[in-house]
Amino acid sequence: MKKTGIFLIFIFCIGQIGFTQTKASPFDFGKMWTFENPPKEWFKEAYGFEPNDQWFKDVRMSSLKFASWCSASFVSPNGLIMTNHHCSRDVVGKLQKDGENFDKNGFYATTLKDERKAEGLFVEQLIHAIDITEQVNDKLENANDQLSPEETVANTLKEIEAMYSKKDGWQDLRTQVVTYYSGGKYSLYAFKRFSDIRLVLIPELDLGFYGGDPDNFTYPRYNLDCTFWRAYDDNGNPLNTSAHYLKFNTDGVHEGEPTFVVGNPGSTERYRTVDQLKWDRDYRYKMQLKFMSNRLDIMNEEYDMIKDDPEKEFEAQEKLNTIANIGNGVKAITGRLEGMHNPNLFNRKIEMEQHIRTNSPNVDYWDQLSAEYDKLLPKSWAIMHLGQSGLRGNTLLLLYEIAQYENQLAENAEQSELDATMEKIHNLGASIDDKKERRLFKLLLTEIQEDIYPGDPTLKNLLEGANINDYVNRAVMKTVFTNKDKTEAYLANLNESKTEDPLLKASRILISKYRESLMAFQASSAKRKSLEQKIANQVFNVYGSTLPPDATFTLRISDGVVKGYEYNGTTAPTITTYFGMYDRHYSHGKVFPWSLPKKWQNPPMELLMAPLNYVSTNDIIGGNSGSPMINKKKECIGLIFDGNIESLPGNFIFDEEKNRTVSVHAGGIVAAMKYVYKADRIVNELQGM
Repeated sequence: MKKTGIFLIFIFCIGQIGFTQTKASPFDFGKMWTFENPPKEWFKEAYGFEPNDQWFKDVRMSSLKFASWCSASFVSPNGLIMTNHHCSRDVVGKLQKDGENFDKNGFYATTLKDERKAEGLFVEQLIHAIDITEQVNDKLENANDQLSPEETVANTLKEIEAMYSKKDGWQDLRTQVVTYYSGGKYSLYAFKRFSDIRLVLIPELDLGFYGGDPDNFTYPRYNLDCTFWRAYDDNGNPLNTSAHYLKFNTDGVHEGEPTFVVGNPGSTERYRTVDQLKWDRDYRYKMQLKFMSNRLDIMNEEYDMIKDDPEKEFEAQEKLNTIANIGNGVKAITGRLEGMHNPNLFNRKIEMEQHIRTNSPNVDYWDQLSAEYDKLLPKSWAIMHLGQSGLRGNTLLLLYEIAQYENQLAENAEQSELDATMEKIHNLGASIDDKKERRLFKLLLTEIQEDIYPGDPTLKNLLEGANINDYVNRAVMKTVFTNKDKTEAYLANLNESKTEDPLLKASRILISKYRESLMAFQASSAKRKSLEQKIANQVFNVYGSTLPPDATFTLRISDGVVKGYEYNGTTAPTITTYFGMYDRHYSHGKVFPWSLPKKWQNPPMELLMAPLNYVSTNDIIGGNSGSPMINKKKECIGLIFDGNIESLPGNFIFDEEKNRTVSVHAGGIVAAMKYVYKADRIVNELQGM
């Protein structure tokens, strides 16, 4: 195994003193380190910091997985949990009582008794994290020749997991085996779950979502994106977390300060090959962005029509939440695509791949994988545009149900199965003769027309010379599937019918094309996965464990420093204040998403001067939301909630020069509690009083 620690340190130092990184670096694979293989030597060289095993254990056990979508942490000895507002937004609605509106007014439990339990919500604490690679490799060396290596590994992992689950300290924990570097490393994790989670404080939507979609993935930023919960034990008392929690430090953010994010980054694809990234750029993300952007435009139009209607307040809020989620995705994919079109970033991926290949003689795995993708290119449009999704409209969903009914007839399915499918056909058919549904079907066909592979006759066979607008109007007008009685009569005599209904024909053409394409991708999947594993192993052979593995929504620690950056011809401040939030409020005419609730009017000077957000060079991705940011003393100095625009290519490459993590300042959180929410009991709890 080659050692590259000195090279890593050299690259880092160049980045720190201000040079633009234009060459490939091992740090292109990121800095999301696992706790079973922490970079102790790197921390020592980079920061003069030598954390011991107890330090890593404390920060690991103070950090949490928040349900199945975010991160969190214990921030007091009494089970107090901190995460983001946007991680909690979809949960707290069920906790509202008659007349309450948390989006408008927020919520603060003035006493323990007022804290409200969220049924079904849980957090998980990582109790054990161990490397089991040696045990797996030992089994492989003495494997039964009758089993394939894959079968041996699978059996071994099950045996190890079963063995540890019976050990003292492991019982009653949820275990999870994680494969890293496509089989280069194996880890076993064990989690303790806490299921009595109660809401303590959540800001209003105006504060927790300040700036909305326009400010999303930007900086400077002014956002109080936080929520506080509390874990309770089996006896209904606040959980005793005195052994492992992060103390609040409201004055711990300083330029150049080493920082550490502890959380659960969801997914990265930094080990994908250059040809895979080209497919992502020219097919996958290009078509996905088109799909999402077009639907976002429609939703914004719908929201504008109902946003000022008092009788549709709830509908408007639900629509706004959906818009926020899709808008977030649109920006994320746009950022990835821009990164892939950035010659500097993409050339670094090419250079790194060439370096790995140079050190992997007599290996052609990359060429083999490229050949697999070449075979799949003609099928890509169908995979990306014809998958089942309500966002593509009910007409496409109806085509799937018609295809399902035909399959069931061919397979002599039970009458109950046919009846269930028929019911779905009726429900969908009754909805498609609608202005919005026609628009969605036309939009779908237009997207196909724009992206269909050259020479593919699918759309030509469907339209038969008509334009898309005329075809859709005629198909909806002539189909029997909008009428229940006609549908049943038609399907009852389907085999004898001499007339092919326009939507039956559309189903046979489009759904068949999708299934054909899906089968092609599935047939290639095993070979592509095998080649990906071999390529990842070549990377591992060159760099070993000095590179962190791709994110897998498992707990990681990412290091960085508090640092501003240059943008738009100026310099972004390292720290923003509440002054800036109020400036945006008035500069944008006090309207959403820069509006502020009544209780936030006439703020005291102490609040205005308080820090609100700040940036650092830590490596994060989706799933890190809610992660605490700590200093070398294990103190919580902030709460991460976003990255800047420049961080969006981080899915495939980490660029430390301008990539920034955006966090809520611990001092800003406490200031809001002091001067607006009057949440003195929580302030005292956070500050150990």
